[in-house]
Amino acid sequence: MADLHTTYLGIPLKNPIIVGASNMVNNIDNLKRMEDAGAAAIVYKSLFEEQIQLERLEMDEDLTEYNDRHAEMTTLFPDIEHAGPGEHLMNLRLAKEKVSIPVIASLNCVFPDTWIEYAKLIEQTGVDAIELNFYYVPRDFNTSDQEIISQQLNIIKQVKENIRIPVSVKLSAFYSNPLHTIKQMELHGASGFVLFNRFLQPDIHIDRQSHVNHFTPSIPEENRLPLRFAGLLHGNISSSICCNSGIHNADDVIKMILAGADCVQIVSTLYKNKIEHISIILEVLKKWMEHKNYNSLNDFKGLLSANKVNDPFIYKRAQYIDILLKSGEIFKKYKLH
Repeated sequence: MADLHTTYLGIPLKNPIIVGASNMVNNIDNLKRMEDAGAAAIVYKSLFEEQIQLERLEMDEDLTEYNDRHAEMTTLFPDIEHAGPGEHLMNLRLAKEKVSIPVIASLNCVFPDTWIEYAKLIEQTGVDAIELNFYYVPRDFNTSDQEIISQQLNIIKQVKENIRIPVSVKLSAFYSNPLHTIKQMELHGASGFVLFNRFLQPDIHIDRQSHVNHFTPSIPEENRLPLRFAGLLHGNISSSICCNSGIHNADDVIKMILAGADCVQIVSTLYKNKIEHISIILEVLKKWMEHKNYNSLNDFKGLLSANKVNDPFIYKRAQYIDILLKSGEIFKKYKLH
């Protein structure tokens, strides 16, 4: 029988399927369904800086609301330091208690002190690891790319110095050289990388002439970007590689492992096909491995990575040039002339 076991962040997993961060995990029943369907681990939805600051603001307003009216009463008690977004931390602890598979927290902050403070609070919930969600949207013309990277490297280093559980980084592909950035992040303490963060982009309603926001599920074609970088990273870093975005079925999972990933995160396919789709992915993966006579994931992991393929240009610029030079075949295929 095919052995689906793998390791992520030093944590043994029964298979390579991790449920990525989403609102689905808010429901305890969904967590149990994910576990029953075969999920190897669950990433709990992100805690954002905006939530933290909003709660701080609301707490401060509550504490000072009657200061002017009853000053003599409010000075009878010492200042109260709020406990932060307690509901999120409580739910995170509850999630860890309700399932036996690993639970990974996700944290997305802005200020260095907040990253450290809440990484420590999250560790106290008993989760198995923390995913630092570096969702950075450029909006400042004066901040250099090196400044941004330096800040992120410093955050990884300081978080690692303050907690004992493993730290992974979910990052975007929008770096001048993601390979160099990942290597630097590994040196600063990251134990794994999630490829890649999927940014939700604004849209414009032309009749109302206003901005609108959409949640658009991923499509399978989006997995080619993480596939490329998994193939380039395999064998060149010691950290775990987890592919994210556009992974909808067993074929997609197999592709990522062939490229060099240790595991994958899935979300959109569960919204589309329901949580129980996890069991179908695992069953098809097992049958494919048995058909190919693979006993374990390690038998084919990285088999088509940049270090293993005979074609040295498959992950490079020549692939792009080759497709353009064959544009006539593309026109013929799609009957464009």
